[in-house]
Amino acid sequence: MAENKFGNFINKKMLPPIMKFVNTKPITALKDGMVYALPFIIIGSIFLILSNVPITSVSDALKASGWSAFFTQAYTTSFGFISIWAAVGIAYVYVRNEGYEALPAGLTSLSSFLLLQFLQVNNPLTSAMGKSGAGITDAAGKVIYTGSQLSSHIDKLPHAIQTYLTSPVTGVINTTWLGGQGMIAAIIIGILVGWSYSAMMRAGWKITLPEQVPANVANQFTAMIPAGIILITSMLLYAFFKGVMNTDILQLIYKMLQAPLQGLSDSLGGALIIAFLVPFFWFFGVHGGLIMGAITSGLLIPNTFDNANLYQHNELSLANGAHIVTNEFYNNFINLTGSGITIGLVVFTLYAAKSVQLKSIGKIEFIPALFNINEPFLFGLPLVMNPFLAIPFFLTPVIVALTTYLVIYFGIVPPLNGVAAPWTTPPIISGFLIGGWKMAVWQAVVLVMSTGIYFPFAKKYDNYLLAQEQEKAAKGE
Repeated sequence: MAENKFGNFINKKMLPPIMKFVNTKPITALKDGMVYALPFIIIGSIFLILSNVPITSVSDALKASGWSAFFTQAYTTSFGFISIWAAVGIAYVYVRNEGYEALPAGLTSLSSFLLLQFLQVNNPLTSAMGKSGAGITDAAGKVIYTGSQLSSHIDKLPHAIQTYLTSPVTGVINTTWLGGQGMIAAIIIGILVGWSYSAMMRAGWKITLPEQVPANVANQFTAMIPAGIILITSMLLYAFFKGVMNTDILQLIYKMLQAPLQGLSDSLGGALIIAFLVPFFWFFGVHGGLIMGAITSGLLIPNTFDNANLYQHNELSLANGAHIVTNEFYNNFINLTGSGITIGLVVFTLYAAKSVQLKSIGKIEFIPALFNINEPFLFGLPLVMNPFLAIPFFLTPVIVALTTYLVIYFGIVPPLNGVAAPWTTPPIISGFLIGGWKMAVWQAVVLVMSTGIYFPFAKKYDNYLLAQEQEKAAKGE
């Protein structure tokens, strides 16, 4: 009776506002818009692996031949531009869902995203001067001039030349903000552009040309007023922040919003909350992976990008700022073999189950589980609203998140390298891709942990089903 009351409370009081939030126009645009970045993330990850092959002889040969630099260029312009894909995709989906021509909105979002940032990068000479161990290096990475030597040499030059050599390089796009550091700004800009563009179209703020004008030409004039207003507003915001605060909006959003939120998502508490909420929502029949993915992707993907950047420069360590909780921590550990990490239940059904129901559903689930799909269990067993299996369903992801966090934190396995293995990549293989052989071994340990946690609960449920089957057989049903 208490369980029914609790279930009714969750379904009637908690889930409706959560689902209302998840299904709002901005969150839907965020969730569906980020899908457009997925091909670039996965393809870019392949280039990242090729530019940093974990075999020294192969890596050295690729660097000597120049191919490593080519692979790095491909990585930078695919995975490395993830904020661009987000800004375009989110605005595009928002306006498309409103029923208007969407591509002009996506391009307007891109233009606004670039307009709102300083088109400059810091001069490397300025960065190197005065720093211990920094300086100008040769092709082999050997320091030719140290920071202090640079300072003493430049001080002897005329002031005008000093200014020229140390001034920021202008007229360029800073790729820092095109990657993970610009993600939250890209999401905000994409949503705001999509919302305002749709609102202006709905209000009739558009140029309507005669019917004789070709549709492709007319559509661009239709977009001119909304795009113009958005870009003028963006320009005024850029001018305000540059003139008054000597900064740009992207830097401000990163410092005040993204960096703190990334730190929160990368904490042990953040990992445990995510690990608990995914099966929690699923237990009540709501797609927990979809909900948590929509909420966390904007933070965990930048964590992945930061690790990929460190891995690319052979600096992947917690001491250098690597993150423990990334999007791959979510996809390839918290959701390994499906929400609830149900591989242990699969093992039980195949080797220890006695009831016909568990044996049958186990055979159906075995192949999907290898690709991290467990809907046959969620709805066919079912796991949804099943009190016999609720404890292991909730507990397994939490224990896995806790132990995985700790083995990375204490250096037993390295941080995840930023390679984005698709969520359907089978266990062990995904572990090797996202963290090398140590991570593959740890994934194998996780599979054993899942089996150990599920077995006693599955056995109790199996006995219950077997008793029901025997009772029906005795009655001749």
